[in-house]
Amino acid sequence: MPHENGHALPLSISFCVTTADRPDVKTFLRAQLERHAQRLQELDFLLSREDVMRDPQGFLRLSREHTEVSAVTSRWMEYQQASVDAHHSREMLDEPGLGEDFRQMALEENQQALARCLRLEADLQRMLLPKDPDDDRPAFLEIRAGTGGDESALFAADLLRMYNRYADQRGWRTELLSESPSELGGYKEVVLRVSGEHVYGRLKFESGGHRVQRVPATESQGRIHTSACTVAVMPEPDEAQAVAINPADLRIDTFRASGAGGQHINKTDSAVRITHLPTGIVAECQDHRSQHRNKARALQVLAARIAERERAHCSAQEAATRKGLIGSGDRSDRIRTYNFPQGRLTDHRINLTLYKLGAVMEGQLDDVLDALQSAREAEQIEALELGT
Repeated sequence: MPHENGHALPLSISFCVTTADRPDVKTFLRAQLERHAQRLQELDFLLSREDVMRDPQGFLRLSREHTEVSAVTSRWMEYQQASVDAHHSREMLDEPGLGEDFRQMALEENQQALARCLRLEADLQRMLLPKDPDDDRPAFLEIRAGTGGDESALFAADLLRMYNRYADQRGWRTELLSESPSELGGYKEVVLRVSGEHVYGRLKFESGGHRVQRVPATESQGRIHTSACTVAVMPEPDEAQAVAINPADLRIDTFRASGAGGQHINKTDSAVRITHLPTGIVAECQDHRSQHRNKARALQVLAARIAERERAHCSAQEAATRKGLIGSGDRSDRIRTYNFPQGRLTDHRINLTLYKLGAVMEGQLDDVLDALQSAREAEQIEALELGT
């Protein structure tokens, strides 16, 4: 399927056959859909039982499952009806002696029914894909300057502004947890907490190396320089499932916050830095006046980074056995190039090129994130078909 800018995106795998025959789903998907219909009957029965209703947590869990299963089953029934309509209109077209007016009407009905099948199949594909339980969680977004010195630090500030703008457009809340400013107004490192609807699920593909090509403000001869930043997006751990950290493995330091924190923040050692001694992972927070709150936030970031390390290890093992279209999110992966002289953004994982870099830097990221999500869904569907 060509992108609006002429660059190919991964094709969505179709299971609705637009032929003269009645459309049908593939066997591996039909089995899942029929299990959903059976499960819906079981849930209807369970939710009507008094002993289940007396267990608030169990009732809530079953109610949530009922909502999800019911939505899939309802869409599956719509698909079956559209399939029947396509079949009947096809039969009408095959009737001998059919007048031209009726033939045209049957043809239109057939085309409309097949179009509904295509739309409903896409919905069913997405609904049946494995869900990441972290997708709806808040996220920590970390940006670090890399190669390129001051220009890299300035680009880190540009990325921070881009993500803040995007968060504003989505109605998300951002909270600056820590910053390490550079001399020219950029950042050596900056960490945000982003909360709202579906934050991690939307931003998780941003992890990796971001490369910029442009003429730095400090360049007197107009030469294009290349520099880079790394971005890491980590889900905020669920307190009930957070990585267990032994307090004896922690070194906690307090210090005076840097950056624009107001006079009060520079007079007290309210900022907190926590080091996990076994791994060397460090997290800090300096956003709040309260040392206690900064310590709590820093512990959350630390837990997220430890969990991310474990997740990256698992992803690396998984990538060895599958194609890994989107990649593991490892920070060493160069995922995207921002070419300012050409106004071009290229995402190397899916060969996506957009000539709207100015709009993207203003936070208009949906075209990029939608394409990445579609690519991931196509990869998941392919894995389901292959049984991997």
